[in-house]
Amino acid sequence: MSARGSETRQRRCNLSVRVTPADYTTITAKAESCGLPIAEFVRRCTLGRRTPSRVHLQIVEELRRLGLLQKRLFSQDDANGDRYGQLFLEIQDAVKRVGDP
Repeated sequence: MSARGSETRQRRCNLSVRVTPADYTTITAKAESCGLPIAEFVRRCTLGRRTPSRVHLQIVEELRRLGLLQKRLFSQDDANGDRYGQLFLEIQDAVKRVGDP
C-alpha cells in the first residue's frame, strides 16, 4: 500500500448531478452492462477512462467458439476445406477487430 493511501480514501469531494428518469435508466443500464457501480461508471466516462463491457467479452468469446468449430470442420471436410478455411480466417479477423479482453 502506498504512503498516500488508497485512491478510495482520497475521494473526499461529493458531486451531485440531476438527470431525467430516462437518463438515469440509461446510465444505470450501461453501468450494469460494464459490471461497475454507477459512481465508478460515471467517473470513468467523464474522465475519459476505459469502461469494460460484458457484451464485448461475450462477443469475443462467441467468435472464438465459432472459430474453433470452424477449425474442426476445416480439418474434417476435404471437399469444402477452402471455404471453411476462408471463413475461419474471417472469424479470426473479426476477433482482432473487436479486440482481445
